[in-house]
Amino acid sequence: MKTTTLFLLPFLSCQLLAGKPPAELTTVEPSEVGLSGQALSRVDSKMEELIKNERLTGGIVVIARKGKIAHFKPYGLRDREAKLPMEKDTIFRIYSMTKAITSVAALMLHEEGKLGLDDPLSKFFPSLKDLKVHSKDGLVALKREPTVSDLMRHTAGLTYGRSGIPAADQAYKKARVLDRNLAIRPMVSGMSTVPLVFQPGSDWRYGCATDVLGGVVEAASGQKLDVFFRERIFKPLGMKETGFYVPKDKVDRFAVNYSYKDNRLSVKDAPRTSKYLENPTFLSGGGGLCSTADDYMRFLLMVSDGGKLGTERLLKKKSIRLMTTNQIPKGGGWVSFGTQVREGVGFGLGFSVRVKMSDWDADGRVGEYGWGGAASTHYWISPKDDLVVLTLEQVMPYSFNTEWALKGLIYDAIEK
Repeated sequence: MKTTTLFLLPFLSCQLLAGKPPAELTTVEPSEVGLSGQALSRVDSKMEELIKNERLTGGIVVIARKGKIAHFKPYGLRDREAKLPMEKDTIFRIYSMTKAITSVAALMLHEEGKLGLDDPLSKFFPSLKDLKVHSKDGLVALKREPTVSDLMRHTAGLTYGRSGIPAADQAYKKARVLDRNLAIRPMVSGMSTVPLVFQPGSDWRYGCATDVLGGVVEAASGQKLDVFFRERIFKPLGMKETGFYVPKDKVDRFAVNYSYKDNRLSVKDAPRTSKYLENPTFLSGGGGLCSTADDYMRFLLMVSDGGKLGTERLLKKKSIRLMTTNQIPKGGGWVSFGTQVREGVGFGLGFSVRVKMSDWDADGRVGEYGWGGAASTHYWISPKDDLVVLTLEQVMPYSFNTEWALKGLIYDAIEK
């Protein structure tokens, strides 16, 4: 066994707290944590196959078991046009993988007594006290206000403004929801005219709820979201490379984001012209961060170890259990996107949670939790197997290709 501090070159200007180095991540041979190295070699073959078939240009796979890194490999290219290889310190747009970090921030404030999970949204944004709900009979009154926990589990009735309900979708546009040039708290305060698409707690719908939660974090903490993240989460965990923008002197490590259409990949967002080179006014708690494999693995290992990394505890075990237990109210159904129902998959306070097996993601395990990002980044954690897996690539629209190609292979590599 060897212990390695997987530090990367500084990404943001933030520095670690003086005199308190971050936890070291331990790297081991697969056999030391009950994994077959020979079986894991099939992960290499599958990644090479996906790259050869032009489903992606490159990616990174990190596998940890029993809190130790057993596999950390880059594959292919981060920039196909410039022929730049994928590296362990490549910077990725992680989009909705930001949501779990925002949820952890909210639960930290909950533990400190600065917000309650049942607090109504209007406690932090009084203008939202009299929200309306869309129905077949027009706009109707709330039966109860959306709460902090509704935001975390996506049961508040918020969408991304693409609900298919013209009046509701137009209200999102008019209110400038998710406008990159509008700060979080003014944006949330201005959502008083945005109708919910169902009564809070009665259904599940993916949308801007975690962005609104970012506004709650700001209101409850008195800090901007980037400052809270940096001081309360990133510094303690040693996440030196994670932030809402990529400094221009780090652009050479920033991966190209590709679009997959008509069986071919084309450049969607080139690093040197990317909007991510500018520090945004809107700090999206739902999808605004960029990060690296090392940084995000630190976050996941903290979650998988019950809220701590090394000696640094961010959350109590009780809070992690809330996050990783299905919290969708009875009758709220499963996680779904349009007609795509992920049968057996519920949602906790920041993660999807596998409740029972079904044809959806047949290689998964009951109790497994995780999520992904719009550019096909993904992670999952299996508490039963003490397993953490992170896959990073940059291909839109979101695809399960890599996750589903690797999941069965990785579970099959478990020997004891």
